[in-house]
This record gives sequence, C-alpha cells and structure tokens, in this order.
Amino acid sequence: RGKDEKYKIRMPKLRMVREYKDKRKSIDNVERNIFKLKKSSEGKSKKMEKEEKFFRETFMYEKEIRVLARARAERSVPSQRRADLPVTAGEPLDVIEAVQGHAVICRNSQGRYGYVLVEHLNFR
Repeated sequence: RGKDEKYKIRMPKLRMVREYKDKRKSIDNVERNIFKLKKSSEGKSKKMEKEEKFFRETFMYEKEIRVLARARAERSVPSQRRADLPVTAGEPLDVIEAVQGHAVICRNSQGRYGYVLVEHLNFR
C-alpha cells in the first residue's frame, strides 16, 4: 500500500431501492415534458396572433374580440371561400360576432376565424 491509500477513508456505497430509482426517473421525465409543452404553447400563441391579425384585416374588425357564446358543429362543412371557416362534426367553436343574416363569425380551437352558418351549429 502507498502512503496515500493508508489514510484514505473508505465510504460505503449507498444502494437505492429499484422502485425508488424508477419513480425518480419518471418524475424527471414529467418535469422535462412540462418544459416541452411551454415551448410548443409559445409557438401556438404566435400562430394564433397571426390568425387574429389576418382576421382583423379580412373582416375589418376593430372591436375587442369577445366570445359571445360557445357552440358545437352539428355536421362537417368544407369552406367555399377563405372567409368561411371549415368545420368538422362535433368541433367546439367560439361565437365572436352575430352578423346580419344566417351566418356568425366563429373561432375554432386552432385559432382560425371565419363565417359559419347558424343552421350548422348546436348552441346547447
């Protein structure tokens, strides 16, 4: 033995229970997933801002965007033009403005705006 090894204190290695290790790994994974969600929500908000800007330009909407009611699409309807909002059956929509006639301005979950006919909506 060398001089250094003589005075070296040996510490016992603490062993972790396997269940505790697995639990600890899962907690670390959850924390990592939280940070990933924040990054994706930032990207989503930028996309929603872009859609809102497009909506204000297209519909010449100057007022504050407020949700008047919530509705669910009864059937799938493709859009005929850019101002129409394509909807799928069962999709939740926010009603923004009730326009004269049979159409209302709605916003879907992706943040897109457009006209939807009242006959395609269920307000329950």
